[in-house]
Amino acid sequence: MSDEKKTDPPKNLSAIALEYEKEAEGAPKVVAKGKGNIAQRILEIAEEHDIHIHRDADLMTVLEAVELNHEIPLEVYAVVAEIFAYIYRMNNEKKNA
Repeated sequence: MSDEKKTDPPKNLSAIALEYEKEAEGAPKVVAKGKGNIAQRILEIAEEHDIHIHRDADLMTVLEAVELNHEIPLEVYAVVAEIFAYIYRMNNEKKNA
């Protein structure tokens, strides 16, 4: 047992996880979302698996309206595509390092 006191995440903390499969047709999907403790856990899982975390309040506002396991709306394709392109570049750099 640890003596460290685990602090509660801010109540306004939000997180949304996207998934994209190159082989599948369609857009990225919202696969997890939550606030407070759930958001904290989503972020912890992302960090544990070395998954890129992108912070964008405007994008979060749009994605919060998307139901789980549904594709992202057309309005945010360009932004999400840029994020995924960045992630792919970073992954390739890690592989080649």
